[in-house]
Amino acid sequence: MGGIDPTARVSEASKIAADAEIGPFCVVGPDVELGAGVRLVSHVSVTGVTSIGAGTVVYPFASLGTPPQSVKYRGTPTRLTVGSKCDIREGVTINTGTEDGGGITTIADRCFLMAGAHVGHDCRVGNDVVLANGTMLGGHVHVGDYAVFGGGVKVHQFVHIGESAMVAGGAGVAADVIPFGYAYGYRGHLAGLNIVGMKRRGFTRADMQRMRQVYRDLFSNKGVFRERLAEMIAQYAADPLIGRIISFVQGRGDRPLMMAADSVPGEADAP
Repeated sequence: MGGIDPTARVSEASKIAADAEIGPFCVVGPDVELGAGVRLVSHVSVTGVTSIGAGTVVYPFASLGTPPQSVKYRGTPTRLTVGSKCDIREGVTINTGTEDGGGITTIADRCFLMAGAHVGHDCRVGNDVVLANGTMLGGHVHVGDYAVFGGGVKVHQFVHIGESAMVAGGAGVAADVIPFGYAYGYRGHLAGLNIVGMKRRGFTRADMQRMRQVYRDLFSNKGVFRERLAEMIAQYAADPLIGRIISFVQGRGDRPLMMAADSVPGEADAP
């Protein structure tokens, strides 16, 4: 199949797979590459240095590859890469990267971006991520594989969201969310673990019991957070599943970590 509707405006310099389909009134810029089986339904704008992987479908009024919404952007032709088999619904906007942020925004494979979602400059979105309607990722946000966002979620710039985390609809996220964490509330806090997501990925009952115990020990006990973390490291040094949480917490640098509403970090203890 494939083909270009006569009402579309497609640059002769673009690279379009033979079976890609470009529907009515789409606009495709000169530095765009569309992989095999890509389908732009209609009224889609793809510009900038943008590549879209095989089998991805983009719905009307989505805008991909526009310049970063950043006052620090200096006009360099930075990039956007979208992976294969993504579903990008109506009105989604995704910007390219900035010079100071690595120069690229990345959406990996099999992601589902629902209507009105926005992915800011220099974001890194992993595989099998779901952004429900109206979700907004600020610049430089990193999202792990299998993370799920409810409608209207707002994620502050530079925040990292761990793999298989779930962020409830309407939440505001201003701090890193641990892998498998469940973030909830207008001013987001941890409210437990994404057990449903773990079941869907095939984790065992023993895995989930261990994760629950680690969550309670790390976020629900009194005392100094750093000391509780050190105990977790000593106890679970050989556990690859728990190690994902430990590595995430240890590797976050100066970024704040989202805590549970009832946790007590301890005296002057920035987690």
